[in-house]
Amino acid sequence: MQTWIFIRGLTRSSSHWGDFIAEFERALPARVIALDLPGNGSLCGQSSPTSVAEMAEACRAQWLSRGEGGPVHVLALSLGAMVATQWANQWPGEVQRLVLVSTSMRPLNPFWQRMKPGALAALLWSMAGNGNGAIKLEQTILRLTANHPRYEVLMDWCVERARNPVSARNALRQLLAAARYLVPDKPPVARTLVLAGEMDRLVSVECTRAIMQHWGCEGALHPTAGHDLTLDDGPWVIDQMTRWMQRVSVNDT
Repeated sequence: MQTWIFIRGLTRSSSHWGDFIAEFERALPARVIALDLPGNGSLCGQSSPTSVAEMAEACRAQWLSRGEGGPVHVLALSLGAMVATQWANQWPGEVQRLVLVSTSMRPLNPFWQRMKPGALAALLWSMAGNGNGAIKLEQTILRLTANHPRYEVLMDWCVERARNPVSARNALRQLLAAARYLVPDKPPVARTLVLAGEMDRLVSVECTRAIMQHWGCEGALHPTAGHDLTLDDGPWVIDQMTRWMQRVSVNDT
């Protein structure tokens, strides 16, 4: 059975994967270990690093603390995808397969594509705590990240915000880390897949196209999905990954 590490993005925790983890484990089959970035989720009391390299080191330390050896596979979203890229690049051989979702890296795209200005303004307003409460804050995030949302997740997100609140300071530190991250010259793992939704309201799909061109790696674009691709169409993500893994397995033989 394959072991996959999942890493979420800006201010999001492992709980935000929702039903996707169970769907993924049934489909492959696989075992998923979902990690939190410092400052998010179970680690909300920690200070978020201002560099992706430090975030990668923290995630790797979480993994090593479990005492499990051998290379792993990583699926990561947005800021988490930058962290996963850095992990694979800094410690060669530890990551066997890498799936990056809805991400961007400097300097492949201008800043207004890496974070759309209207979305950034709405996010900063939400992070500041605009007095409208958790529901309004999470509604804003849901509107920005999902085009086909299942609205029952909204209350789950509100519960998570109440249980593990992410401070505005940590959110800004995560934004800074993401803004500064430089793309490696080549994919850190030969088996790399990039995915995105063409209707992403947060990050332009051109960022994923640029990564595909820069690295010459495989990728796929969902025609109607948004930033949170696993929420908008988890089965599509699983199908793309399954087909891709079958192809790379054939090439390995």
